[in-house]
Amino acid sequence: MFCIGIIAGLWNTYRLSSKLIKSQVLQNASHYAETIQAARTLYSEVVTRAKTVEGISITHDYKIIEGGIPIPATFLIELGQYIQLENPGMSVRLYSNYPFPSRQAEGGPRDNFEVKAMRYLEKKPNSEFYRFVKFQGRPSFRYAQADIMKPSCVSCHNNHPDSPKKDWKVGDVRGVLEITQPLDRIIKTTNAGLRDTFLTLAGLSVLGIIGMTLIISKLRHTSKELEKRVVERTAELATEKEKSESLLLNILPEQIAQRLKQGHHQIADGFAEVTILFADIVGFTQLSEKILPEDLVILLNKIFSEFDKLSDRHGLEKIKTIGDAYMVASGLPIPRADHAKAAAEMALDMQQEISKFNLQHNFELCIRIGINTGPVVAGVIGTKKYIYDLWGDAVNTASRMESHGIPGTIQVSTKTYDLLHNQYIFQERGAIVVKGKGEMKTYLLIGRKV
Repeated sequence: MFCIGIIAGLWNTYRLSSKLIKSQVLQNASHYAETIQAARTLYSEVVTRAKTVEGISITHDYKIIEGGIPIPATFLIELGQYIQLENPGMSVRLYSNYPFPSRQAEGGPRDNFEVKAMRYLEKKPNSEFYRFVKFQGRPSFRYAQADIMKPSCVSCHNNHPDSPKKDWKVGDVRGVLEITQPLDRIIKTTNAGLRDTFLTLAGLSVLGIIGMTLIISKLRHTSKELEKRVVERTAELATEKEKSESLLLNILPEQIAQRLKQGHHQIADGFAEVTILFADIVGFTQLSEKILPEDLVILLNKIFSEFDKLSDRHGLEKIKTIGDAYMVASGLPIPRADHAKAAAEMALDMQQEISKFNLQHNFELCIRIGINTGPVVAGVIGTKKYIYDLWGDAVNTASRMESHGIPGTIQVSTKTYDLLHNQYIFQERGAIVVKGKGEMKTYLLIGRKV
């Protein structure tokens, strides 16, 4: 019975190691494929925007064309080549039954595995196809995933003069992404560990019960080490994903970033009523001529960092800064009923922050603020650096409220005044001539009603 127990323990160690190896390589290949597909999707969105830019050519031979950038397929292939350089022995392939003429030689299935993978994934595009096989004389894991035709790619493939197929539809399987990983190094390392385990178990077998206790401890240790490797690798991939998402959220509102990741290429929304606030630091241009550039940037960063905290506190969306001007909007991308009140609270707090800053740094800066309420269109623009921006007459009027305002005051339009006069103290400024608008009646926001 003791010998049977020893044999069972040895077999279980071998089986568990093999199972964990298969699980790890499958998970690694799946994560690599998802990461590559995600990179291609984001790049495809960039290419879609780049088509509208004069002087940019999107082509497979972009390296020899001035202003050329690669098509998504070429980008994916070169990304795969880079991954292969960073991971010797690993292979990343993109192939199809309909390769473009420029990839005719290497773009189609090249062996029995690739033919079977193509057939299987054409029938079950949401599945995975993989095998543990000999590849180029080495034990390897070959993993294949369907490359699905996205909405942004259909028109290009159907209209491109070199396209071998002209009737593509969204959801068609246009090709296969394959990742091949050699297993000999992993197997060698695992076998070396198993060999040590077998020798240890054989030596401990003469010790009876004591030996069995040591064997169980060794088995547990080996299992935990293999599981730890899988967990560490999964955690690394999750960390990289979090970094990418964090970078996107620093550029765009969370709701807009989510829509981009879901494949929305053109984002433009109309809002019936939002409140826009423009602020400008009076005298900052003159100050910039008197202090060093480094000190100027530090000073402006301190002020705008406090403004950013205020926008978070009041739930406003920072749109942009232009020089020493600061722009925020209330009531988007998620509409809210109290958008005007939130903007007014922000404006009053901004005046207090400037006063605190002057006391702490012995400056005499003041801020001029303009506020207006009305309908706007908001959306994402840009081909290389995304920006969430606003358009509409309401935006222009808010800017005029600031530029035609009085230093140290908060000037609001009649529309904003009508929404807030029951809650705040105003001083009527009267009719002023506003560039591009003619005469307008405006008010100065003084403070909150008790």
